[in-house]
Amino acid sequence: MKLSRPLSWFLLAFGVWSWVIWITFIKNLWKDGSGLAFDDAGDPTGYFWVHLTLAVVSFLLGTIVGGIGLRGVRALRGTPSSSRHTS
Repeated sequence: MKLSRPLSWFLLAFGVWSWVIWITFIKNLWKDGSGLAFDDAGDPTGYFWVHLTLAVVSFLLGTIVGGIGLRGVRALRGTPSSSRHTS
């Protein structure tokens, strides 16, 4: 299967976007002072664990999707800039 150039770049950008968004979210979660992520004793709450799990899964999926996009971009290097492809 060949990916088009626009689709390859979209997948790569999505992977990068996923990392940027979730890294920012984890930083904010870690610094949470509202009591959602950590209880009064400073221990992580269920909210923290659920959102940490979501972030880890999103990192993995973003890495996989971005990797597919990167492979598509590399495979198209040196080909004409047409977005048409054949199967």
